[in-house]
Amino acid sequence: MIEIQQLKKSFGDLLVWEDVSFNIHDGETMAIIGRSGCGKSVLLKHINALLEPDSGKVLIDGSNIFEFDYVDKRIMRQKFGVLFQGSALFDSINTFENVAFPLRYFTNQTEAEIRDNVMQSLEYVNLENAADKETSELSGGMRKRVGIARAIVLKPEYIMYDEPTSGLDPKTADEINELINSMTDTLDITSIVVTHDMHSVLEVADKVAFLDEGKLSWTGAVEDMKSSDHRELISFIKASEYQI
Repeated sequence: MIEIQQLKKSFGDLLVWEDVSFNIHDGETMAIIGRSGCGKSVLLKHINALLEPDSGKVLIDGSNIFEFDYVDKRIMRQKFGVLFQGSALFDSINTFENVAFPLRYFTNQTEAEIRDNVMQSLEYVNLENAADKETSELSGGMRKRVGIARAIVLKPEYIMYDEPTSGLDPKTADEINELINSMTDTLDITSIVVTHDMHSVLEVADKVAFLDEGKLSWTGAVEDMKSSDHRELISFIKASEYQI
């Protein structure tokens, strides 16, 4: 379980947000939504202590991660898989080596163990036949799936998705949404999804956190969002041109 307690973050005189507090329970998918520049990705980086707040806590299984030393933070971060917005694949190596990279960097697995784990991860995302492909040969959707395979290869407890459907056509975006649901169900992973895509929110999320005007403006279950009378939240949803 992840507990976010009264986080405040600013960069110099610029307040990003303050008093952000919500919980993410094991097995849930939490969507973090809000306008561009509201601090969604900044919040994501606090959840695994890549950034530290001005004040507040993030507790993982009861422990405040901002009190960890360097070694403990590295160990803690191995509980997280990350799908970056642009997938962040290495263009100089092929699909197999992109997925193998965390295993080579963080573990002492043998080549046989690495091959088994990489191929298993690629199988989860239906790309087992693309192991030898160069990244230049991959479509946008395939790059996202390779990014997901790399995110799950260390068998994390949590996956953080930063704009997972950004830049994809609707059909490919639906495939990525289905894959997020599959990862959550099959691997029993807790998911945190930063997105502008309200269709994606409705397809994958159990709960929603809405950042607006330098604060956590609304949080609750997706079903409650559908019937909410929260003015700013309704305005954001309508602006997305997606009706719920």
